[in-house]
Amino acid sequence: MNDLITKECTIHLHKKVYGVKLKKKAPKAIKKIKLFAEKMMRTKDVRIDTKLNKHIWSKGIRHVPFRVRV
Repeated sequence: MNDLITKECTIHLHKKVYGVKLKKKAPKAIKKIKLFAEKMMRTKDVRIDTKLNKHIWSKGIRHVPFRVRV
């Protein structure tokens, strides 16, 4: 049974990457989004869409958007 389930949530990334070194903020944000999705959907198979990845990296490695609607 391979049903795709979708849920919309807002992730407060600023809280999740606060205190992380500047050069590691965007990669850490991607990891936190994956972890959040694993908890919400109760699955290990989580894939980040290219549009979401580009949005996270849009301001560079140091400046991650405060919130992301996923």
